[in-house]
Amino acid sequence: MTDTGNVRAVVRGVGHYLPERVVENAEFEATLDTSDDWIRSRSGIERRHFAAEGQTTSDLAVRAARAALEDAGLGPDDLDAIVLATSTADLTFPSAATMVQEALGMTRGFAFDVQAVCAGFVYALSNANALIRSGQAQRVLVIGAETFSRIMDWTDRGTCVLFGDGAGALVLEAQAGTGESTDRGILSSDLNSDGRYRDLLYVDGGISTGSSGVLRMQGKEVFRHAVEKLSATADTALERAGLTHADVDWIVPHQANIRIIQATAKKLDMPMDKVVVTVQDHGNTSAASIPLALSVGKARGQIRQGDLVVTEAIGGGLAWGAVVIRW
Repeated sequence: MTDTGNVRAVVRGVGHYLPERVVENAEFEATLDTSDDWIRSRSGIERRHFAAEGQTTSDLAVRAARAALEDAGLGPDDLDAIVLATSTADLTFPSAATMVQEALGMTRGFAFDVQAVCAGFVYALSNANALIRSGQAQRVLVIGAETFSRIMDWTDRGTCVLFGDGAGALVLEAQAGTGESTDRGILSSDLNSDGRYRDLLYVDGGISTGSSGVLRMQGKEVFRHAVEKLSATADTALERAGLTHADVDWIVPHQANIRIIQATAKKLDMPMDKVVVTVQDHGNTSAASIPLALSVGKARGQIRQGDLVVTEAIGGGLAWGAVVIRW
C-alpha cells in the first residue's frame, strides 16, 4: 500500500501459551502466613502458572507466537517485524525479540523489545500500529511474555502470591480502512508515564547493582493510582476514536487484581459482564496479561469480529495507557 492515510492495523491472528506447572494458592500456605481465602479475597487470584527450570521468557514467547501465526494462517517470513513487550528478558542483551525471530526461522525484517512493565503490551501495540500506519511494516507480530516467578521475594506474601508466567501474541496486518470509527483494527491509543512514582513498583536490581533483584511494591498506593489512571486513559482513547462507553463491547484490562478491575469498570460505568477476566487462572502476568486475555476471550467465544475492544494497563514507572481496537 502506498497511500497510508486510511491504513488500519487489523488483528489477523491471536494465540497464547501458559507453562505446564499450575500453582494453586494452597501451595503458599506451607511457606507463608497466608491462605487460599486470604489471596482470593484480596486479589481474586486462585492459581497461576510458573515456568519450568530452564524455560525462558523467549521460550514462552515463541510458543505464543506460533499459536498466533497458526491462527492467522501465516508463516514467520510473512512478517515484517516483531515487537515483544517484557520486563523479564532472558539476557540484558540481545533482545528477547531477536531470540524469538531466530527460533521462528524468520529470516527477514526486524525485531525489538519494549519495556513498560505491566503496560508493556499497550506500548507495544501502539508502536506496532505506528509502524503499520507509517508504511514501515505490513505485518507485525506483537508479543507480551514474562517470567515474573524469577524476580519474586518468596518471603513477601504481599507480592509473591500475585504474579505468574505466560505469553500472548497478536498478528497485526495493514488493511485499507475508511478513516471512520467503524473500521476494523486499532482506532486509537493513549500512552502516559510519570517517573515521580517509580518507587511505588520496581525491582531492586539491575546493571547498577550487579544482581537481578526482586520486585518491590507499595500495594495500596498502586491501587489508588491504578483506578484513577486506567479509567482516565480509557476515556481519552475512546474520545480520540470518536467513540463513547456505549460503543464498547468488551473491556480487556491488565489482569492485576480483581478489585482494580471491578473498580475501574465501575468508574467507566461498564458492567462486569462486558469485562474479560482471566486473573483467577493466570495471576498477574504483567505484559503478557492483555494478550493472554484477548486470546482466551476469543477462544471462549466472547470476542468476535466487529466487536469494539478497549484494553488498558498500568505498571511500574509509573507507565499506563489504553488502546481501542475493533476486532
